[in-house]
Amino acid sequence: MSFDPVPLRRQFPILAAGPDGRSLHYLDNASVAQMPRDVIDAMAAHEMTARASVHHTRHPFAARAAHAFQAARAKVARFLNADDPAGIAFAADCTTAIARAAAFLTAPLEAGDEIVLSALEHQSNRVPWLEAAAERDLVVRTLPLDAAGRIDEDRLSSAIGPRCRVVAVTHASNITGALSPVRRLADAAHAVGATILVDGAQMPPHGAVDVRKLGIDCYCFSGQKVFGPTGIGVLWANRRTLPDPQALLETGAPPQTQAVGLATALSWLDGLDRPAIAANQRRLVVRILDALRTMPEIAVIGPVDVERRIPLVSFTVPGRDPDGVCRALGEKGIAVGSGSFRAEAALTCLGVTGVVRVSLALYNNDGDVDAFLSALTAVVRTA
Repeated sequence: MSFDPVPLRRQFPILAAGPDGRSLHYLDNASVAQMPRDVIDAMAAHEMTARASVHHTRHPFAARAAHAFQAARAKVARFLNADDPAGIAFAADCTTAIARAAAFLTAPLEAGDEIVLSALEHQSNRVPWLEAAAERDLVVRTLPLDAAGRIDEDRLSSAIGPRCRVVAVTHASNITGALSPVRRLADAAHAVGATILVDGAQMPPHGAVDVRKLGIDCYCFSGQKVFGPTGIGVLWANRRTLPDPQALLETGAPPQTQAVGLATALSWLDGLDRPAIAANQRRLVVRILDALRTMPEIAVIGPVDVERRIPLVSFTVPGRDPDGVCRALGEKGIAVGSGSFRAEAALTCLGVTGVVRVSLALYNNDGDVDAFLSALTAVVRTA
């Protein structure tokens, strides 16, 4: 039986009507996904019944807040199949989590040691490593892409050599949607004694993340892309690599209400038929890719198959500004993204400076795709 997103859509208040009262076709989920009512209610309840310091106080009200905060930490650990909640730390966002981890991992490196990045990285997973390399005279190597715009698995050994100390790679590209061969990269990194950190910002909404099966050392993701709130990011690290991630990130008042919201979102997500949802999203991506291939005005950026990708498609309209296309679609009730998405190096490798990006979530359906394709056809064929 095919998956029907309609019952799920009813759990998202904003999808009932857009901000202007019109029906909203929300296809910008790789930036910020919407929150279900359960998450909104859980955060409101925490604010009304357990708003207190989670550190340094011992009164019963604070104990309630601390319990909720630690329960959220434990839930995130289970979601990642991490063996120890103490390896979970919360930050303001995924960018901060990566930056703090990068500072720790590069501190002991010596001149000439190597850091390996992919060509698809978001600036959050490039800038901290480049800054450390400049400060410590480290060498940064880049994993090359194949003709389809994926990490070239046949050339891993040319980048990950005996001086490699850290591999930092995205789990799924925020430009092309392509999945990275994380397990192979982890094995290659560990074979030379290197640590591997994965920027997982885009992956958790679309499939299970098992840090033990992936064989990695650090994993970061953000709340707003996995149906949770903005203002929270997660760092998981195995204790051999980073003995106390909480001391590294949670140096002030932690995002406790956001943590409660994130944990609620993950519990809600765990209760769904995720394989059926993934199959439906693949079907919708096939519809989008097939339609775009018939439009001579459109150039799809990156892989054009549906294997080893999340439900995200980027494209350009040659001769048209991506932001202008995005605004024109928005006027027709279609919310997509546009620009560089802070992945300028990836765009350079792919031969463009900006894209229009359509990204699906579990509540998107054929009606959203129909509306998007109809509006896009009208927009690109309007001078």
